[in-house]
Amino acid sequence: MSIEMRLVSDSSPIAALATAPGPAGVCVVRVSGEGALALGDRLVPSALSKPSQREGGTFFHATVTHPLTGERLDDAVVLVYRAPHSYTGEDTVEIQGHGGGVPSRRLLEAALAAGARLAEPGEFTKRAFLNGRLDLTQAEAVCDFIQSKTDRAAHVARAQLDGALGRRIVNLYERVTALCAEVEHLLDFDEGELPGTFLERTGAGVAVLVGELERLAATWNEGHLLRDGALVVISGRPNAGKSSLLNALLGRDRAIVHALPGTTRDVIEEGYALNGVPLRLADTAGLRETGDAIEQEGIARARELIRQADLNVHLVDQSALLDEAVEGEVAALTAPRVIVGLTKCDLPAGGELALPEGVKRVRLSMKTGEGLEALKAAMAQTLGLEAEPHGQPVVSLRHVSELRQAVAQGQAAGAALEAGPEQMVIAAGHLREAAEALGRIVGRVYSDDLLDCIFGRFCVGK
Repeated sequence: MSIEMRLVSDSSPIAALATAPGPAGVCVVRVSGEGALALGDRLVPSALSKPSQREGGTFFHATVTHPLTGERLDDAVVLVYRAPHSYTGEDTVEIQGHGGGVPSRRLLEAALAAGARLAEPGEFTKRAFLNGRLDLTQAEAVCDFIQSKTDRAAHVARAQLDGALGRRIVNLYERVTALCAEVEHLLDFDEGELPGTFLERTGAGVAVLVGELERLAATWNEGHLLRDGALVVISGRPNAGKSSLLNALLGRDRAIVHALPGTTRDVIEEGYALNGVPLRLADTAGLRETGDAIEQEGIARARELIRQADLNVHLVDQSALLDEAVEGEVAALTAPRVIVGLTKCDLPAGGELALPEGVKRVRLSMKTGEGLEALKAAMAQTLGLEAEPHGQPVVSLRHVSELRQAVAQGQAAGAALEAGPEQMVIAAGHLREAAEALGRIVGRVYSDDLLDCIFGRFCVGK
């Protein structure tokens, strides 16, 4: 992928701890920027060969000394990277010393005393972007990779870091730009001089691009679930088996199970991975009329979570007599984000329950384990988690916003081309807007506010 070199406004050396604080075998202090190698010389004055005298891609053992007090701080391994062959594209020195809160703090303070300033969150990766080492989708993937909660999320982030999404966006960007240039080139031609099939051919090309943009935008749901997780709420009447289901899914006794109605009065939330996607399982208070003020608050919280849920697993005790309240609650459920679990199916049925159109049902028994795997499969299908990504790009909220903007502009451009030659100026304007939206995804077009928003999510040191 072609990545443009950009001007870094502040190339002064920055320093940060690149490893997590606390007890550890090794800590890494990273220094990057103009003068980083000379700064490294001040930290290892007794070394036979200073960082500034060494070739890039080399390392050596040295004693790190405080540049102001001369105190010997640590024995460390010093790595030297020369621009542009470093993570940031700048001269970089990494000091690998002993781990632990105090040793790492002392090494970082020494780097700051030698002339570096403390890096801002994400500043190393921001410099990598500005120096053309990464596009914006790859920079975002660094953060996603670090924050991934499952193997599947890490797999997708790794593919995006390798350019899976960026290459596709750049291809679309260049094709939209080419169409725009072709339309603008013909604006100076008289209407009768236009190639005979130009409008039809260009309109067809725009339609193809719009279709590809829409398909890419449709990956937002999976991207949202991988990055943010899905809220799965277990709801139902008291004693329907909600807490038993939570325990069965987790494989441990997390929630108290008791025959006394109203045992669960507050939300119990636990993390759970389904097909490599993080879920937030929420066991809620039983839905019923009650005069207990505490239980009423729990029920109110349950109903609010149901409204927010990506998926509602609504349990019904099929062994009990089905009254109007139960049937009314089930009738109010709407597909597709609902699964009805008919629990205690090892017992005789108390009646036949009619479900709204499109709502899935699964027979369950927490006593025998029947239906648990079927429920997991239904949950995965309903959330769209059946297929593994295998490296295909999935987009974030920022990406899908820009893609939808590009789709709208592409559709407007297609309509203008269909209207005839007199609308070509308008079509060209819409195509430029579509190209700019795509350019903002990869960083061909960006603002300081956009960069602050993206890199503000990062930890200090990356």
